[in-house]
Amino acid sequence: MSMLKFLGKRLALSLLALFGLSILIFIIARVLPGDPARMALSPRAPDWAVERLREQMGFDKPIYAQYYFWISNAFRGDLGDSLYTRRAVVEDIKQFLPATVELALFAAIIMAVVGILLGALAGRYKNTWLDNGVRSLAYVGVCTPAFVFGLVFILLFSYTLRILPTGGRMTFGMPRPSPITGLLSLDALITGNFAALGDILKHLLLPALSLALGGMGQESRLTRASISDNLRKEYIASARGFAIPNWLVTLKFLLKPSLIPTVSILGLDIAVLFSNAFLVELVFNWPGFSKYGINAMLRKDLNALSAVVLILGVVFVIANILVDVTVAWLDPRIRLGVERQK
Repeated sequence: MSMLKFLGKRLALSLLALFGLSILIFIIARVLPGDPARMALSPRAPDWAVERLREQMGFDKPIYAQYYFWISNAFRGDLGDSLYTRRAVVEDIKQFLPATVELALFAAIIMAVVGILLGALAGRYKNTWLDNGVRSLAYVGVCTPAFVFGLVFILLFSYTLRILPTGGRMTFGMPRPSPITGLLSLDALITGNFAALGDILKHLLLPALSLALGGMGQESRLTRASISDNLRKEYIASARGFAIPNWLVTLKFLLKPSLIPTVSILGLDIAVLFSNAFLVELVFNWPGFSKYGINAMLRKDLNALSAVVLILGVVFVIANILVDVTVAWLDPRIRLGVERQK
């Protein structure tokens, strides 16, 4: 079975999983207590108005009929209207999703680069003060929720030291860069607006760091354990026996195979960033997709809630496929094994 067929099989299974997820979230959202039409209008709205809205939204039909119309429209790019924003859910996604993507992207960069670097140093200098410090930092990161880090950072850097903003994507009143991608930092870089870029990065630093610390601790622990184990392998001793410099042994022979378990978890941790962003966006008043999802849950906005969960499912599917491809590239044995299967 070639790599292309392998990816095709994974994609087919992923689509099947997304189809099952859509059924599950659709049913759960509709069996939860509360009348979404009543919540959308207000508790004091007349019964005739509530019934009229319920008919307009199709809530008076059987649940299987509701799902059929919803999934049919979804394939055409219509996810319905939001009872919270009074707009099409697709328009809400276009507005709120880029902010969360930007936040998760910066958090992923911090998590991957710093986590792997600290893990590599801890594994290379095992049982030293550096190793003990990295392990302690990793335990704190894994055990502490992201929103707790956010609150601590706001108290320390915003209220005490007053060097970083408390929230938002930009300083109020500062002109925004021309919208191109929806990612403010990238838009500012493309347009050459470096004053706005500096302000955007200052607003990104604390929420991205809060979101990244948990995964960073996980990646550093895995990298440390893998490097410590591979240091005892015979091929490392053979490389050193040929008088190859230590830095070259580390980069060429040690680091690449040691990253396989880290990359396997890193892809899922990046997908989890979108889920963990819910509370972080509330703490930093970040106008993103996760905050939009919380408001949808609190108001039982069924169309918005279903869309949020479905998009998170797509993120996890993409992350899993990218992990499979990356691991196959890092480990030739996996790649050759896939190509030789019949």
